[in-house]
Amino acid sequence: MGIELLEGLLAIYSPSHEEQLAVDYLVGAMRTLGYDHACADAAGNAVGTRGDGPNEVLLLGHIDTVAGFIPVRREGGLLYGRGAVDAKGPLACFVEAGAAFQPPPGWRITVIGAVGEESESNGALYVCQHHHPQVLIIGEPSQWDRITLGFKGSLWLDYRVQHRVTHTASGQESAPEAAVRFWNGLKAWCDSVSDEARPAFYRLTPSLRSMRSDSDGFRDNASLRINFRLPPGVTLEQINAGLDQLKGDGELLFGEFIPAFKAEKNTALVRSFLAAVRKAGGSPVFSLKTGTSDMNLVAPVWGCPAVAYGPGESSLDHTPNEHLTISEYQKSVEILTNALSSLTSL
Repeated sequence: MGIELLEGLLAIYSPSHEEQLAVDYLVGAMRTLGYDHACADAAGNAVGTRGDGPNEVLLLGHIDTVAGFIPVRREGGLLYGRGAVDAKGPLACFVEAGAAFQPPPGWRITVIGAVGEESESNGALYVCQHHHPQVLIIGEPSQWDRITLGFKGSLWLDYRVQHRVTHTASGQESAPEAAVRFWNGLKAWCDSVSDEARPAFYRLTPSLRSMRSDSDGFRDNASLRINFRLPPGVTLEQINAGLDQLKGDGELLFGEFIPAFKAEKNTALVRSFLAAVRKAGGSPVFSLKTGTSDMNLVAPVWGCPAVAYGPGESSLDHTPNEHLTISEYQKSVEILTNALSSLTSL
């Protein structure tokens, strides 16, 4: 199918919770490409398998995107569309590479387009319970010559504070002012526990995502929604203890805590990718991402060798200008095919 597989997948708008048409398309494409089995599982994930051995290489991508349809078009050597980078490009690369060779005896290749990665990761959580692979490859953009070994963790926090209404000339702190003071203190605390000399992967970084305030004439209310990107080793208890002294009379409401994950470098999987990138004329580079992916959820459970790989520049994730270089996509398919062939021949 070549780039047409990805082009067709991009044409189907599939934000989280609206993935069924894209799943149907991908299942049909896998059947056309010669997968032994292709279907939608009970969670709605698109699943295709080649081979029938006890050793499973699981290629886990995601088929959902963030909201905002981008008309699919080619301009020169570029392909535009929502999900071209994050992460239908890597997923289509998985499907093509899985179809490019027949797994040898003892091995099977499973490609999964998971639903819900941009929301609650329900697709990956289902996969986590029903598969036990020996090798894991996550579909996320890394550029063709980069191998991603880790992702930072994530934590959401809602801060809420309420004050009695006072006159603006009273000099007393309002609820919005209390919220601003909390945010400034939070940023200073995060800086104090992070080593600025270290790469971003190892620093605790907060991001203010929304702020609101209102009043009923008797009480002022203010709220902040904050996301933390977590380095390895940071616990929820540490963050709660650090912020408890800053909250004043406000309330801290923590969401789901997802720890950071960093894979081992000295594995047959990594060596297969290194060799494949060099064979394609590249100088392989290791990457640690400041975002979070399904790798954070499934890799610690399975405890198997893991990497993330896929074409695309991650700085284009979620942007109105999301696009992929067609030649990079094709080279990534070649590299992944060679890596799988090398890995399963060991």
